[in-house]
Amino acid sequence: MARVFEYFVVCGIGPEIRTLDGNRGFHGTGFMYLSSLLDQFPSSNNSLYPPPPPQLSTCVLPAGVEFYSSGFDPNDVSTFPRSYPIVLTEGDGSKIYVSCIAFRDPVSEDIAEAYRIPANSFADKCICLVSRSPSFSVLRYALEEIFTLCFSPTGSSKPLWDVVAFMVSNVPLPTPGKDRVLFAIENCLLSVEAPPKDGLPHADISFQPLVQCLDVDNLIKLFAAVLLERRILLRSNKYSLLTLVSEAICHLIYPFRWQHVYIPLLFFSGVDYIDAPTPYMMGLHSGVDTTGLTMDGVVVVDLEYNRITTSEEIPPIPEPELSSLRGEIMKLLYPKVVGIDQMKGSFGGSPEQYPRGDSKSWGEEHDLQLRLIFLKFFASILSGYRNFIENGSNHVFNTQAFMKKRSRSTNQPPESMITQFLDSHGFLDYLERGIGSDENNNNLLDKLQDAIGRGQNPMSILPSPLTEPEIITISDPGVGIAGSGAKYCYDRFPSYIRTEEQEEKRKAILLAASGALEYAGRYNPSSPSVHLGKESMAESLSPRERAAERERMVLDIKVKLQGLWLRLLRLGSTDDPLSSFEYGTILALIESDAEGIGGSGFVECIGEHIHSGWLGQLTEEQFVAVKELLKTAISRATSRNDMATVRDALEVSAEMFKKDSNNVPDYVQRHLLSLSIWEELRFWEGYFDYLMDQSSSKEANYVTLVTAQLVIMASHMAGLGLPDNDAWYIIETIAEKNNIGYKQFIKLRGLLSHIQLLRIGYWGNSCVKVQSVSSSGLASPHSQDAVGESQQPAEASGVGRSWVQSMFSRDTAARTNSFGRVRRWTSDNGTLDAKSIGSPRKSDFPTAGQKKAQSVVRILRGHNGAVTALHCVTRREVWDLVGDREDAGFFISGSTDCTVKIWDPSMRGSELRATLKGHSSSVRAISSDRGKVVSGSDDQSVIVWDKQTAQLLEELKGHAGQVNCVRMLSGERVLTASHDGTIKMWDVRTDTCVATVGRCSSAILCMEYDDSTGILAAAGRDAVANIWDIRAGRQMHKLLGHTKWIRSIRMVGDTVVTGSDDWTARIWSVSRGTCDAVLACHAGPILCVEYSTPDKGIITGSSDGLLRFWENEEGGIRCVKNVTIHYASILSVNAGEHWLGIGASDNSMSLFHRPQERLGSFSPNTGSKMAGWQLYRTPQRNVAVVRCVASDLERKRICSGGRNGLLRLWEATINI
Repeated sequence: MARVFEYFVVCGIGPEIRTLDGNRGFHGTGFMYLSSLLDQFPSSNNSLYPPPPPQLSTCVLPAGVEFYSSGFDPNDVSTFPRSYPIVLTEGDGSKIYVSCIAFRDPVSEDIAEAYRIPANSFADKCICLVSRSPSFSVLRYALEEIFTLCFSPTGSSKPLWDVVAFMVSNVPLPTPGKDRVLFAIENCLLSVEAPPKDGLPHADISFQPLVQCLDVDNLIKLFAAVLLERRILLRSNKYSLLTLVSEAICHLIYPFRWQHVYIPLLFFSGVDYIDAPTPYMMGLHSGVDTTGLTMDGVVVVDLEYNRITTSEEIPPIPEPELSSLRGEIMKLLYPKVVGIDQMKGSFGGSPEQYPRGDSKSWGEEHDLQLRLIFLKFFASILSGYRNFIENGSNHVFNTQAFMKKRSRSTNQPPESMITQFLDSHGFLDYLERGIGSDENNNNLLDKLQDAIGRGQNPMSILPSPLTEPEIITISDPGVGIAGSGAKYCYDRFPSYIRTEEQEEKRKAILLAASGALEYAGRYNPSSPSVHLGKESMAESLSPRERAAERERMVLDIKVKLQGLWLRLLRLGSTDDPLSSFEYGTILALIESDAEGIGGSGFVECIGEHIHSGWLGQLTEEQFVAVKELLKTAISRATSRNDMATVRDALEVSAEMFKKDSNNVPDYVQRHLLSLSIWEELRFWEGYFDYLMDQSSSKEANYVTLVTAQLVIMASHMAGLGLPDNDAWYIIETIAEKNNIGYKQFIKLRGLLSHIQLLRIGYWGNSCVKVQSVSSSGLASPHSQDAVGESQQPAEASGVGRSWVQSMFSRDTAARTNSFGRVRRWTSDNGTLDAKSIGSPRKSDFPTAGQKKAQSVVRILRGHNGAVTALHCVTRREVWDLVGDREDAGFFISGSTDCTVKIWDPSMRGSELRATLKGHSSSVRAISSDRGKVVSGSDDQSVIVWDKQTAQLLEELKGHAGQVNCVRMLSGERVLTASHDGTIKMWDVRTDTCVATVGRCSSAILCMEYDDSTGILAAAGRDAVANIWDIRAGRQMHKLLGHTKWIRSIRMVGDTVVTGSDDWTARIWSVSRGTCDAVLACHAGPILCVEYSTPDKGIITGSSDGLLRFWENEEGGIRCVKNVTIHYASILSVNAGEHWLGIGASDNSMSLFHRPQERLGSFSPNTGSKMAGWQLYRTPQRNVAVVRCVASDLERKRICSGGRNGLLRLWEATINI
């Protein structure tokens, strides 16, 4: 039986208290704390029902939990309970509807005692009803009745949780249009029903808050922004308003659906996701500060002040639809204020304290009329759209033909707003759902268009109830039984019955917290979290009693740690270690005691387990937990100067490992490099002294003994991944102090180099933390590197952020694996040398002797949509041999506004030379030669233009998908590649397709052609790089090896370089068809690759923001330089003989220079030519989201095209 209510949940302060920053324990009333799931029905051990969403506890109390000195006060409005709905979105797009009531409730006595919380304290608590049905009204009314029943002075006839259990278990979901279910909570009768399926979707909300908060013009502006799938942020000081407005606007775009991230109420700590580059609709409380965010292109809707702001223009709705829509809304509106956040019943007072808003002037009829007004808008603007759906295999919508037909009927040029809407995910999803499915039979848009065409009333398309719904009554047999006069009254919301296991777990957590605080109070009187009474008690103990008490405490903690450690090793493959009881308790013991008993005891437990015969092999889940715990223990020991614990942790980390996919051991020690203690000479000197003291062969030759201990140290340094130069400096310093001979120096140097080579052979170069990356490769909008090593991200916050991360991810597998997401949020991600990656090298910046110069950045305006293609006219493609071609150095841009524009950078103030119009959809690719410009578009056409006159010469049609790549060839030929998987060659003179020269099994994303040899290389979504010999008319090779989309390809001579979403780049031989090397050191998809011809080196740019320089050596290829001056995806890498231009998606650019080597001069980089590239200049970055970049290295210019339609032209050689 499908039920209306899936869960009843209580959230608030649990036994494990942490602040929003992840700090454990109670820190006073001035902090906000993480919410936990306290109770639920059905219970968590009920296998018949899936668990509630893991992000629920974080989202229902978005600001966190606050402690108070007092509870409800009838004279203080701020203490009143708050009722509000929220909507959660699952990874598959399905919605979960939650009604919440937040109130102040007394803190549990056991929690208050364990954490030394002042007596009679209160904290935020939230009760929730969870449902898959959008029945907001019944969810709210039922929850308010439960709340009122709990605190009613007359009490309830049954225990409260029995009332909840009966309601959740027995109220069925009504059949749409047929049933009405009646049920009672004590003496309150409630009903629930659903409208027929062939009508408008069920919307159990009022649209009045939407039209009250926004005037007609702003309502239409928000509606247009939603249709065009912009990034939309709603702001209000009422939680209810954010959810109701978000749901209302989603219903107004029916029959279309919002296809992107949807979070009507964002928890406060997730505010950094506002800078995410992908479309979203999110709501955020007005009290959250967003001044530190870029907010570029975000449509901010202030519901309190009826204000919409954005840095990007929203194309207006065209006429005559705009006037008609505005006029009909104006006729309907009758403003009326409604108190949407007030509760309906009494709570410690009379019902008048919570008055309901008078809704007589606005009812369900007005909601229906408003929805029909917007549906009629779609019927008008998409009039006759069914005639333009091509009945091929893909049912493609002919946007170009539709726009031409509309232009003829309105006598207006194609409108940008409609063009962008027809290109949206929502419209494409509508076509996919409607064609050939049952949904097409109930399509109200089509029915409305037909009714308007026949002159019928639009209301006729809605189903009319022929019969009264069948009444289904659900009665509770336990209520109203004669003779049962018992009443149940509560002074706080009661807890649900816990199982023995739950009770044991709760007591263990509180005992750990209480024991740690007790010990801190006795031996650290300065601790701010304990009372003075405890301090005076500690002072009354004699030294012998104090020593005995300490010994007892140490023994007790170590016994607990031994049991927890063994249980941690029993975690299964499906368990999340970072949210397990064992991990949380061990972490609490490590962090909470002042003298480090928890940290040293944990390391000691591992050592004893290893000495008992344990092999040290861990599963993936155990590996993550142990690594994080060891890092915390080492950080805490370092802060206390406890080098013995650091030393022991170093040794046990070299014994524990996991097996990777290639069955190669990956040791825990390798993941501890980011800790700063390893860079300190004092630690290694102390460790050397310890090894000498522990040596069992003290009668041996002194030099031999010293060398043996240095060998042990060298192995640990290599295991950590300490840079070779740093490791050798430490070993050399200690060796010199102990006066060993030069022969031993040579042996040690050779041994260290050999170990380093072995390590690199297994795992590659070492690196520190890079920006956190989700399992789908999507980075967090804000780097997590600022989090200190000793600070662990909080569990609840991590789950909440993981949920938001999954919304931005398009990978379904990543959404379902919460462990993978949490693990990546809390662990370090990489292994590059801290000195080469953590901060830019000195060689990356101008030297002190260079003259300080600034550069000019010009903003080129002209496009009305996002810039999607950018091309620089080079001297080679226009055969400019003597420098007399004025078009050499032009930039040509294409946009979603369907235009192509030619820019002349030499004409300051009037750079725009020509605007080329002819496409009906976004322009994706541009190329040129001496006299022509060619462009490819989403409209599946290729247009050839005259560069001088800007006239359209030819329109080449034949592709069945959007055209992604174009290339002008000699002999008036054009080469094009498309999403339909074909590569075609065209003769411009005859306007015909000469041949389909290549076919791929999926969309082609990148293409390279060598006009001198006739070799063509192309790749795309099928993860295969294909090589053809066009002149011979045959396919040479299919290069297999990548596992995900290939984004970029570069071919020079016999070498092909490809970059893929599988985080690797590969080097291939054209003649042999073999893979010569795999470059795998990036932490994200590789978006661009370049071949440096003079050096025969490779340059790769990735979504991780890193730029890597690779150099061929005897026996292989290695990374010789890493550049980290960019913080977002590298979009373009363009290398010349002496200059290198870089552009990134965060609108940052950089120009690199390699000094020319004079004859007879000494070059310090002769051993590594690729490492000789030095940063020449980089402009100040401004706020924009960049989609494409092009470089003119001859004139040292870089141009970027933004989502806001602006071009940013940087000239690196001009000083101001």
